[in-house]
Amino acid sequence: MSTRRLQPVVLGGDIGAYSLARAFHEAYGVRSVVVSGQSTGLVRHSRILTHVAEPRIDEPDAIVARLRAIADQHPDADLVAVASADWLVRALVEQRDRLEDRYTIPYVGADLLHRLTDKEEFGALCAELGIAHPTTVVHDVAAGAEPDTSGLTFPVIAKAASTAAYHDVEFAGKKKVFLVDSRAELVELLGRVRDAGYTGAFVVQDYIPGDDSGMRILTCYSDANGKVRFSSFGHVLLEEHAPGALGNPAGIITGTQHEVVEQARRLLEHVGWTGVANFDLKYDPRDGRYVFFELNPRLGRSNYYVTGTGANPVKFYVHEHVRGLDPDPRAVLGAETPLTAEGELTTEHLYTVLPGTLLRRYLVDPALRSRTRRLQLARRASNPLWYRKETDPRRVAYLLVSQLNQFRKYARHFPVAASRALAWKGE
Repeated sequence: MSTRRLQPVVLGGDIGAYSLARAFHEAYGVRSVVVSGQSTGLVRHSRILTHVAEPRIDEPDAIVARLRAIADQHPDADLVAVASADWLVRALVEQRDRLEDRYTIPYVGADLLHRLTDKEEFGALCAELGIAHPTTVVHDVAAGAEPDTSGLTFPVIAKAASTAAYHDVEFAGKKKVFLVDSRAELVELLGRVRDAGYTGAFVVQDYIPGDDSGMRILTCYSDANGKVRFSSFGHVLLEEHAPGALGNPAGIITGTQHEVVEQARRLLEHVGWTGVANFDLKYDPRDGRYVFFELNPRLGRSNYYVTGTGANPVKFYVHEHVRGLDPDPRAVLGAETPLTAEGELTTEHLYTVLPGTLLRRYLVDPALRSRTRRLQLARRASNPLWYRKETDPRRVAYLLVSQLNQFRKYARHFPVAASRALAWKGE
């Protein structure tokens, strides 16, 4: 067991990267080194991290060179490298041979990573194991032919099969996920994607009715033997709707859903997954099933929904991968952490990146709105960006302005009337 100083290095500059740095600071009192393409308000003027700009972060060679230079500055530390986006995780995994002499890289091998993060492969695995997954058509963008939508009913969801490959292309109107109302609109979209240079597959899926509150999130941790040891389930209240962040949770209430955890356990243990897996799901009101959309090979952008409960997930990385200990959840998280015998977190806690009044404005279900308010009043709520250790007045000013801007962003990209229409359509 190592007793050297811990030094986390986080790739990425979004709210997920900041949340990871905060999680390491809460758990171990350490300042993470956060590496991103440029300084953003999310990491600027922070007292819990050191920011390093790497303008060529899209290039694997530049990432390796930067990480090795950082390692040279911390010769007395146990270094662990994590990332806040799939494409950055892919870079760490694919360059593991050039980094693991200096760093712990707590992710699965490249073959399994590529297989499970490809939406086509993930859908095939769900079908094999009898796990609910949307009716799906996989279209070869580079081939140029029109997609076969004979088995689908519009509107449909369209998204890149590989988010890592999709990251490398740019075009007008680019989104993470598209809601497409007609076949003509889909053909036009796929043409723009092809013209932008994307050569992978695009996934076209059955649209599960209902508003954002139908979404669910699940984070699991599997040990080095592929056994799921910990899970945290969340009910999404509202998602982000600005184009660059579309589909990311903006509000989550944690809870339990054993049936969903067992399905995820069956999938992860079937393939021998290790480390963190983060699933996106949606409740289908037509048949009462929870439908699995995709697997992310990392702690997600909204990873603080787990940390905020007191069950800090980065401790699993350090406990097992850095210190070489068995990741028993109670040993990792503390004996008082409320867990089931199977390691399912039972704490009810509210995570949000929005002002409370804005979040509640979008909640149509009175019971859900009341539950959200109750957690806020009971101080069982957290926003990852508001941290008492962050005392620089420039950062506080930035966060105040940023929170006020959320009202403007939602009014522009997702008016309350549009939210109500989605809710009514899902009834």
